[in-house]
Amino acid sequence: MRSFVRCALLVILGNNAYAQWLDLPTPGIPRTADGKPNLTASAPRTPDGKPDLSGMWHPEVNPYRFDVIQDPKDESIFRPQAEAVFQKRVADLHRDDPVTHCLPSGPSEMFNAFYRIIQSPTVVAVLYEAGMGRYRQIYMDGRKLPKDPNPTWLGYSVGHWEGDTLVVESVGFNDRTWLDRAGHPHSESLHVTERFRRVDFGHMQFQVTYDDPETLTKPLKISLALNYAADTDMLENVCNESDWDKVHMVGVARAGVSLSTGVLVKYAGTYEFREGSSAVRGFMGTTQSVTMINGQLYLNALPLVPLSETKFESTGGAAEFLLDADGKVTRLVLSQTEGDAMYDRKP
Repeated sequence: MRSFVRCALLVILGNNAYAQWLDLPTPGIPRTADGKPNLTASAPRTPDGKPDLSGMWHPEVNPYRFDVIQDPKDESIFRPQAEAVFQKRVADLHRDDPVTHCLPSGPSEMFNAFYRIIQSPTVVAVLYEAGMGRYRQIYMDGRKLPKDPNPTWLGYSVGHWEGDTLVVESVGFNDRTWLDRAGHPHSESLHVTERFRRVDFGHMQFQVTYDDPETLTKPLKISLALNYAADTDMLENVCNESDWDKVHMVGVARAGVSLSTGVLVKYAGTYEFREGSSAVRGFMGTTQSVTMINGQLYLNALPLVPLSETKFESTGGAAEFLLDADGKVTRLVLSQTEGDAMYDRKP
């Protein structure tokens, strides 16, 4: 997608200097003999000896932005009332997804796109490319978390160092954001703990733990890698410029579409990537598992909502099962904004 945007800027702006921002070399970073960024060089440090996390980063391709649960059996970590909210959002085709309505995604921002970290001794700032101008301030001056915070979209954060690891604790989230695009909820009691450890110049380990006794039976922990983004820049993102279709979001996919267990169960199985969009494969992975649990069909851990006998809605796109002349399921096609990816059913 960023490559497409880069090409569009070049076409529209010609040789204008603005279009070249995405290709300007990042100054002051270690490079190899051929001029390429040396991502395995030693991690930089600040004058006071702390690891310097400053720079532009992007998470490795991961599914957590779409669904924090990767195995439907793990869905039990959510309390019954929270699971009921989740299933209602699935049935409504995620109509009230705050991101769809150009609102902040809350604690899931760190799973998505590019962001810039700016570090100083008393505050660490995080600027989000896909956050429509949003930012976080992580206070490093020794202050404590507020006991009765005014709920906000991105919460209130304080940080401290444990050796070479920056530990960030955040509270004060409003309950209007979701933990993921699938619709898993959280309450205003959510406590988020993040751990950042820069392994070398170009790589950082990131771990986040969600603790919310009102919606979770136990803390939910997720780990992934962050990679340094050299020789590029962030792009402006203004969601409200194209937010015209909310009136059409009626969320009635289940109306009139009810499939029997016999129809649903034939789709259960394992599917391997065959061809198609590398972006979709990157988001969803090379192997897809379709399972039936309590009469509900799941793609990995994403509930599938039937649109017809062979077409289903899933978070962030659509899924269609292809059948041969004998009615045997042969393939799965996943469609997202970035394109289609085809998966063959394994025997």
